[in-house]
Amino acid sequence: MGDPDEPAAPRTPDPAAGGRPPGRSQGQSVPRWAAVVMLTRSVLVTAGLVAAYYLLPLDGGSTAKTAALLALGLVGVALIFAWEVVVIAHSPYPRLKAVEALMSTLPLFLLLSATAYYLLERAAPGSFSEPLTRTDALYFTVATFATVGYGDITAQSQTARVLTTLQMVGGLLLVGVAARVLAGAVQAGLRQQRDRPPE
Repeated sequence: MGDPDEPAAPRTPDPAAGGRPPGRSQGQSVPRWAAVVMLTRSVLVTAGLVAAYYLLPLDGGSTAKTAALLALGLVGVALIFAWEVVVIAHSPYPRLKAVEALMSTLPLFLLLSATAYYLLERAAPGSFSEPLTRTDALYFTVATFATVGYGDITAQSQTARVLTTLQMVGGLLLVGVAARVLAGAVQAGLRQQRDRPPE
């Protein structure tokens, strides 16, 4: 053994034994420009979605039309999420890409739910405890997602309660299952980086 007052020499992992080669960390450090681009892109996507929510002409249709819109929207969210998982697994910065995926998918899910509530109230007035403006619908959606549920706006009709239940289940899936899937995609991306030969 050496002198106990001497610091131990740093250990270099043996690549043959499954360690990372020197100079290669688990996941490269993210350049500042990549983080700025990701944040800017996420903010622009969210701003575009919110603008579309407030500016698109959403007129009241039937409750069947509202349910079909919600179903198609949820399928769209699932397809976008699946595509994001593939992109994350092949990204040079998988952690950063996973954050971007959540920052884009979550607002889409929330705005889709708010749109369904708004259209339902237009198609079947009295579905909620008070008439919903677009802002009221978004507020109700976020309060439900955050499990705050102030109680000032409540679902009154059976259809509104079913939609609210679907949003709650979707929110749990988005937070729980989606987070797990994204973590798996990040790990796959990091494994690919580790297994690439050094340049």
